[in-house]
Amino acid sequence: MSPRTTKPHEIVERALEMSTADGCVVIADEESSANLRWAGNALTTNGVTRGRTLTVIATVDGAEGTASGVVSRSAVTAADLEPLVRAAEAAARGAGPAEDAQPLVEGTPASPDFTDAPAETGSAVFADFAPALGEAFARARAGGRELYGFANHEMTSTYVGTSTGLRLRHDQPNGTLELNAKSPDRTRSAWAGRSTRDFKDVDPAVMDAELARRLVWAQRRTELPAGRYETLLPPTAVADLLIYQLWSSAARDAAEGRTVFSKPGGGTRVGEKLSSLPLTLRSDPHEPGLESAPFVIAHSSGDDASVFDNGLPITATDWVRDGKLDRLVTTRHSAGLTGLPVAPGAGNLILDGGGERSLEEMVAGTASGLLLTCLWYIREVDPATLLLTGLTRDGVYRVENGEVVGEVNNFRFNESPVDLLSRASEAGRSEKTLPREWGDWFTRASMPALRVPDFNMSSVSKGV
Repeated sequence: MSPRTTKPHEIVERALEMSTADGCVVIADEESSANLRWAGNALTTNGVTRGRTLTVIATVDGAEGTASGVVSRSAVTAADLEPLVRAAEAAARGAGPAEDAQPLVEGTPASPDFTDAPAETGSAVFADFAPALGEAFARARAGGRELYGFANHEMTSTYVGTSTGLRLRHDQPNGTLELNAKSPDRTRSAWAGRSTRDFKDVDPAVMDAELARRLVWAQRRTELPAGRYETLLPPTAVADLLIYQLWSSAARDAAEGRTVFSKPGGGTRVGEKLSSLPLTLRSDPHEPGLESAPFVIAHSSGDDASVFDNGLPITATDWVRDGKLDRLVTTRHSAGLTGLPVAPGAGNLILDGGGERSLEEMVAGTASGLLLTCLWYIREVDPATLLLTGLTRDGVYRVENGEVVGEVNNFRFNESPVDLLSRASEAGRSEKTLPREWGDWFTRASMPALRVPDFNMSSVSKGV
């Protein structure tokens, strides 16, 4: 049984057969990736990788409750399989009762492709993109700018099998494209990023034209002090802030008084108005272009996930509906503790604000303010208010009378995404975007630009 010849469903079935625990969950992740990298208007490297990770979750019933043990290993061979299963069982028997213990999800109709070979990606995914990128290099060279960046495409086929009869499979494509343009003297820099499932909907020529315009804006530079400014946050920046908000929205933490979603005096803020705008923040595993796993895949337990919930269906969920907090992330266990509906976290995030204007149209409607490119190095300052700090990067532009008049210095900001939702005065048209800060972990997002009348630029940053 080698990783290359054994089909994933076979290794799942074999591990389940070997298990002597009271319950068992086996997750096989088959991964492949292809990438391109470039610098100074020329390709530098490219490559393709493949791998397998097997996770075994054993559950053992005892007089005081059910314990769980989780062990994950990569490149599992026939000789590795039984030791892996036994290690998970030993971990369960050596552990105390699991607080999040629930009956394993019962078997549903098996995924029709459960026994099929895993989906794979390769260099062919760039068949149309690579020539277009070469043309963008030529235009950039002629225009006196240098392009740097990378394109990465991953395909993960996940197989979930349980001792209760569950046999589920999900294929997740995930592509990211980041493009950075610099002036020859490296004093000016601009960034653009895209998220894609297959590289058929990204055009490097369009991105290069966008970056060229921003480099022209940066030819005129002025310095501004720290302060509160009317600020246009582009979709990528909105995504980074609201993804962190989603990650901080576990129902149990809120019910225990530890987060921004905790209600003074006890309970949670579910039902409370967060914004006067008709904002709806939602997740839907079947959202066109942002499809994600329609069932729970949990390799470990935490405040917002439970290994006992593996295979639990994920449905469309409104976290915020028409400006009101509607749901917090719950496992079956935390739903029972808090009295809130079961609402597993999902693999995408969409903000709809009812707006129709593009970012360019919002700029045209700005009398005086700032236009950001993206945020980075975001860190939490205070969980009670979800106060975050971070830096602007690759271009902060000054807008006067509906036009960009130049670039200004970068800033450190201090803001809470929850507070920003309450102060935002306009939401633009929602569009698919790539979060720059969290793009290594979360890429499937659709966000509008937001206008914030008083975004807090707490100090000047000398970063680029």
